[in-house]
Amino acid sequence: MSYLRFFGLLLTMTGSAFAQTPAAVFDVRTYGAKGDGVTLDSPAINAAIEAAAAAGGGTVRFPAGSYLSFSLRLKSHIALYLDAGSTIVAAEPPADLSAGYDPPEPNSGTDQFEDFGHSHWHNSLIWGENLEDVSITGPGRIFGRGLSRGSGRRDLLPAERALPEKERPNVALPQSARDAIAAIKPGPFAYPGRDTLPSGVGNKAIALKNCRNVVFRDFTILHGGHFGILATAVDNWTCDNLKIDTNRDGIDFDCCQNVRVANCTVNSPYDDGICPKASFGLGYVRPTENVTITNCQVSGYDEGTLLDGTRLRKVTYGPDNAHGPTGRIKLGTEANGGFRNLTISNCVFEYCRGLALEEVDGGLMEDIAVSNLTMRDIVNAPIYIRLGARLRGPEPIAVGTARRIKIENVIAHNVAPHSGVLILGVPGHSIEDLSLSNVFIDYVGGGTVEEASRVVPDDETAQKDYPEPFRHGTMPSWGMFARHVKNFEVSHVEFRAAKEDLRSTIQLEDIAGADFEAVKFPHAANAAVFVLKNVSEFSIHRSRGLPETSRMEKIVDEKL
Repeated sequence: MSYLRFFGLLLTMTGSAFAQTPAAVFDVRTYGAKGDGVTLDSPAINAAIEAAAAAGGGTVRFPAGSYLSFSLRLKSHIALYLDAGSTIVAAEPPADLSAGYDPPEPNSGTDQFEDFGHSHWHNSLIWGENLEDVSITGPGRIFGRGLSRGSGRRDLLPAERALPEKERPNVALPQSARDAIAAIKPGPFAYPGRDTLPSGVGNKAIALKNCRNVVFRDFTILHGGHFGILATAVDNWTCDNLKIDTNRDGIDFDCCQNVRVANCTVNSPYDDGICPKASFGLGYVRPTENVTITNCQVSGYDEGTLLDGTRLRKVTYGPDNAHGPTGRIKLGTEANGGFRNLTISNCVFEYCRGLALEEVDGGLMEDIAVSNLTMRDIVNAPIYIRLGARLRGPEPIAVGTARRIKIENVIAHNVAPHSGVLILGVPGHSIEDLSLSNVFIDYVGGGTVEEASRVVPDDETAQKDYPEPFRHGTMPSWGMFARHVKNFEVSHVEFRAAKEDLRSTIQLEDIAGADFEAVKFPHAANAAVFVLKNVSEFSIHRSRGLPETSRMEKIVDEKL
């Protein structure tokens, strides 16, 4: 027999052997799950997961049906597959919490620096810790019906929130639990306490800690609780083609490395959509790095109306959302470990807050590339870059850095008038090497002379505030306000206002090196284009209606 024929026969035999070896599939119904939406199926599902793990791994399959569950415990080398028509439904804990989700694990090393949600994982619908080679895939759904968003045994559903208060179901914690939480003595940052939950209450749809080689693909999350997904120290994670319509954060990846988030649609009116963090939840500092977020959409429509296709905007927002829904892609706020080597590209924002890059807890935020964003109906700053001094973490801790940040090819339409592009460093700690290029933003406009004269506080209180554009108040400039920046380049940028705005277009304060090239900044007849305060090395080139300018000296206080 020739070598060629031998290897051909070997390949044929090998292929046949593989074809005759069935995949290791563990159907949850085989282990007793009913999928009727009434029977508590989590014991049967956990039995299927244990059987798959004992066999060395395999796929745990959910045929069509509604699987009412408390905590499901993932294992290494396990794939959950949600068939079309299948839904894992988070069960509601009983009023006395005599049953419910796995208890939150002790975490005394970090509970003074992080909220309860960021520093516990086991009290979730689906959770795993110290795992490898895990996936959740398939076209099915995860419905966090019985999950809490940080208070109560569970959060109200949208239809329940719409009822008169006296007609809403009672989802309060038992009095004994409320008393125990009230008795907790908080630390210097008001933690623990604010969103602490007792054993039995679940607050996340999916939570992973210290895992690697993870794939999430194709499924849907509705009403996911405090987090639709919280992944902490999860490395080599692919998150692809998810649809999330939820009542707080959508996807949070915290202290994670080598992460790929692609083709995801997240609607989160009350909190952030896609949110890299680098918290102190692990009890030590770990950066979030080597991350791509691409081809995603974020929004703030009324909860549930992304998935039903109506995309409604009827909810009235309270003082914590003073300027409308949240949604958005945001780095931070929790950022002790910092962010490095991260790209955001080809993403769509609609009816939500703008892009936010925030480093306020002493970490590094560097080597960030943002490109090809489109935005419509943005309710605060379209671009918000904040280096702050909140410094929520154990001593010693100092102001971090924000540097080498490049943002290009951004289009934003119908942007709220309060902030403009907002870029804020800290006295003595400038944001460095920042560039904006090929940006077009049209604002609502309508600013007043009184607003133009406002002095924006730059004191310790402002530095330590939770970083949100609305906390800074209405800016004295409508297009951009930048303070404490070094080496700032702006090219091929155009701002417009739909209604005449009597504020300056741009205000710069404490800027070392500001170069504007090929920019278009229309302005009201009696308003300045630029207000410059303590600005050095300032230039304007090839910009219609603006004089060619190249000034090396320090400009103390001047209008152009």
